[in-house]
Amino acid sequence: MNKSNQLVLFAALLLTNAIAFAQQKSVSYATKKVTVFSTVKGSDKPMSQTEVLTFKTLKQPMETQTLVFVDPNRKFQTFIGVGGAITDASAEVFAKMPKAAQQELLTAYYDRTKGIGYTIARTNINSCDFSSDTYTYVTDNDKTLKTFNIDHDRKFKIPLIKQATATAGGKINLFVSPWSPPAWMKSNNNMLKGGTLLPAYNQSWANYYVRFIQEYEKAGMPIWGLTVQNEPMATQRWESCLYSAEEERDFIKNFLGPTLQKNNMASKKLIAWDHNRDLIYQRASTLLEDPLAAKYIWGIGFHWYETWTGSTQNFENLKRVNEAFPTKQLIFTEGCVEKFGFDRINDWALGERYGLSMINDFNAGTTTWTDWNILLDENGGPNHVGNFCFAPIHADLRTGKLLYTNSYYYIGHFSKFIKPGAKRIISSPSRSMLISTAFQNPDGSIAVVVMNNTDQKLPYQLWIKGSAAETVSLPHSISTLVIK
Repeated sequence: MNKSNQLVLFAALLLTNAIAFAQQKSVSYATKKVTVFSTVKGSDKPMSQTEVLTFKTLKQPMETQTLVFVDPNRKFQTFIGVGGAITDASAEVFAKMPKAAQQELLTAYYDRTKGIGYTIARTNINSCDFSSDTYTYVTDNDKTLKTFNIDHDRKFKIPLIKQATATAGGKINLFVSPWSPPAWMKSNNNMLKGGTLLPAYNQSWANYYVRFIQEYEKAGMPIWGLTVQNEPMATQRWESCLYSAEEERDFIKNFLGPTLQKNNMASKKLIAWDHNRDLIYQRASTLLEDPLAAKYIWGIGFHWYETWTGSTQNFENLKRVNEAFPTKQLIFTEGCVEKFGFDRINDWALGERYGLSMINDFNAGTTTWTDWNILLDENGGPNHVGNFCFAPIHADLRTGKLLYTNSYYYIGHFSKFIKPGAKRIISSPSRSMLISTAFQNPDGSIAVVVMNNTDQKLPYQLWIKGSAAETVSLPHSISTLVIK
């Protein structure tokens, strides 16, 4: 193509983009309706439709007004989905429930119409704390993995993963995580209490991920992605294994990345770090500034267990990673409220922790958000080291009934109304008492999530391009406002 034709083509592209942008800017919201779905402390109707709003013209808001400004013209990361972990514990509790309660749980999480539409799942490679026992898939000292066998998972985990996938419409993005290599591969000869991977087993351990993926896929469960190591900076009393940033980098670039590629698994989403927000920038920069490691890494995973002040966490650290490495994905891989107590099952703070995290994580650039166990029993387990925690739904095995914490509904305000493929758009409250995030779905609809964790009733207006709709945010509430 000669220079003259190139200039003509470039001019045509500029004109096309200018027209598209002008058309987008000229969209009128004056005639659109806003359907509001709310979960409010003290109400017995969570996630229910509470009102339908209409827009009125409001060109210039005043400083005395409280507003949530939304700008659909400014688009950011693509939303992949929300989900939770199907651990051994979740699957074992599920198997003990009556059939009707099992179906209720599947519908509650995975049905896109009747439930909250989970599209993501995580499961463990080898045992984790939320297993009833410690196990691997090979016999001791089998460096070549000839004895590799996933029969352990066929009893509980695999049936639940398959039922969840079917309920979700036949597809779910499943990613897998190891808590520890087999004991004989480690410096402490123990799957528990930290230790490190012995250099002699780097290749065998890289092969282990591949074998796990192959066996799961043979069993009918496509694997979307994998993390390198759950919490690589934590020496836990349960399954754990330590990697410094340099050790994880070198394992990825010299062993795991090339091994995935050689086995036609380059398309699997390789997720590094898989630990808290506090050290995330140091880890991400060490990994991603090395081009030989970075080429294999799809994203940086994170948890929320860093120091919790009750109102904030290290959300700014996520923004720094997103700013420095915009081509890599941010994925929340695990979070739960720890120290289970049955007397706290109705504690409103459970859900507010989720709402605070999800809004801030998405606003920092996160594309995917994964809760921890989808289901636990009335004791917050089973857990083979007594590390009992909360889940959004608990099964009371004494009665056979499901107990919904408000976390389930807070998560649902995102997973039900924001669809895979949505683009995050600007949502900017004029008062700090309200926090919000917003996405435009592939069908053009807009979902704005607004949370109020104060004791105040807060009237506000949803403002878009010169039009505003009046509503009220009730104390300790979360609402999703859907604009079609």
